[in-house]
Amino acid sequence: MRLGAGGMLVPLVIIGFYLIAAVIGPALVPYDPINTPLADRLKPPGAVTSTGATALLGTDALGRDLFGQIIHGARTSVIIGVCVVLISLGVGVLIGAVAGFRGGWIDAVLARCIDILQAFPGLVLAIVIAGIFARSLLLVIIALSVTNWISFARVTRGVVLTLRERYWVDAARLMGVPGPLLLIRHVLPFTAGPLVAMATLEFALVVLAEAGLSFLGIGLPSSIVSWGQTVAAGRAYLASAWWISAWPGLALSVLVVSVGILGDQLTARFGRARSR
Repeated sequence: MRLGAGGMLVPLVIIGFYLIAAVIGPALVPYDPINTPLADRLKPPGAVTSTGATALLGTDALGRDLFGQIIHGARTSVIIGVCVVLISLGVGVLIGAVAGFRGGWIDAVLARCIDILQAFPGLVLAIVIAGIFARSLLLVIIALSVTNWISFARVTRGVVLTLRERYWVDAARLMGVPGPLLLIRHVLPFTAGPLVAMATLEFALVVLAEAGLSFLGIGLPSSIVSWGQTVAAGRAYLASAWWISAWPGLALSVLVVSVGILGDQLTARFGRARSR
């Protein structure tokens, strides 16, 4: 999707709002996301609660304010998305760079390992891991990172393979630059563009996957607010209290679509830059 020169402005602004909400939003929201005032259950958007406050987006079946749930859920999604992407990026770049730069039997072994792991559906494996062990934030991050690094490794390996024989790399090698320094200084900087574009797309997929795990009830514990949990909690009230599932579902959709558009724009830009 190409949106012109200013195509990234709108998704960047939207993502910026989410980041602000994740960082400082929970400190500004006067509602405890875990508190369950049953007297305020199923209040429609704009209704006044028993404390005299206005439930801007309504309340759920336990009386919890949905606006507070969405703000705290944004922090959860951003934390998990950033952690999983950073872990996957670090592991993937390390393995892909070593495989592509060293070549030979090292590349063959690592490439076959990557192919074998890629044969396992990542989300299914995450569901199995999350279903076996006790629910926790750390477990969800680990479960989503197990196979997420493979995409970064494949991209890094492909870029390094095309660059390791370029003239500036040969010149640095002839000047006696050590292999690790040669890789870090003269090869890896050229992988930054494709990896940044991929990281944005992977972030959107991770956020969606976390919501899916929480929706199934095998992701985060109930003490941690998640959009997926809130959507799941509203399934039984779709006819009478549509707002319980609608608002967190909308928040999740807007974030994923915005990050996806940004990733597509970055991919297109870096692709055009490499073709010149």
